Amino acid sequence: MGSIIAHAIDEGTVRATLVALVDLEETRAESLAGDLSDSPVLESIAEIADHVDLIVEAAGVTAVKEVLTAAISRGKDVLVLSVGGLIEAQDLIDQAENEGTTIYCPSGAIAGIDAIKAGDVGTIESARITTRKPPAGLAGAPYLKENGIDVSRLDEPKVVFQGTARDACRSFPANVNVSAALSLAGIGFDRTLVTLIADPGISRNIHEIEVIGDFGTIRTVTENTPSANPKTSRLAALSAIALLKNLTGSMRVGT
Repeated sequence: MGSIIAHAIDEGTVRATLVALVDLEETRAESLAGDLSDSPVLESIAEIADHVDLIVEAAGVTAVKEVLTAAISRGKDVLVLSVGGLIEAQDLIDQAENEGTTIYCPSGAIAGIDAIKAGDVGTIESARITTRKPPAGLAGAPYLKENGIDVSRLDEPKVVFQGTARDACRSFPANVNVSAALSLAGIGFDRTLVTLIADPGISRNIHEIEVIGDFGTIRTVTENTPSANPKTSRLAALSAIALLKNLTGSMRVGT
């Protein structure tokens, strides 16, 4: 996803300057930089934070704390794609608020976030998301390994997880960032319920949301084309680009 966003900035889709790249595997960052007009590769998040106004995190939940720490200490804003990583970073979220750092979370691969945010101004009674993914999109998930669940030979859909968004994000850190975005927009990680299904009969990542409150009921279904990484959807990267366009443009549509 980071590559898609970097190209969008480099090509002028977003009115911003791509200052630099960093990756744990420096060769990957250098390969991407070779496809861009002028984007030097730096050695650390801290080094990047010294030179930018906004850091875009697209490195996975384990990188979120490091990115936030570097950004907050330097008064820089952050766009977090690995939204599930915020579950373990409440102290940094509080620090960001105290220090005036803004954390941006794109809506990701689901629809309806604007309406859910509006609904939360009133009262939300319940929120649930059912996610269906091809088995390859769940490969390597810690929860599957810990519970001895093999999804590689399924011939019919299988429910592999049911629980809170907090537990889902911890159990499937690379797969359910959408549930984190839904939780932050609505009633939180402990009241948002998640069902995750491995479905060998589909080729897209499908998210069905139902939110009920004093405003009525919101139901959405999003069928996403996977990105180059089968664990994520192309729409997730596009939503981050749309957010960047909002930040750098002169007109904003939506909540």
